[in-house]
Amino acid sequence: MLLLLLVATVQVIKPLGWPGLKKRSDAWKLVAGVVAVTFVSVILSAAFQGF
Repeated sequence: MLLLLLVATVQVIKPLGWPGLKKRSDAWKLVAGVVAVTFVSVILSAAFQGF
């Protein structure tokens, strides 16, 4: 998660040029990805808590 937030910060400073990340304003896509990964990891850890 921290790595993805670091990449989002870099995107704001200097766009990465990756497909879909050509402009500085595309950093929200990376932040949305961080939120999605965090959400999925919390759900999976809660689902497998009893095993």
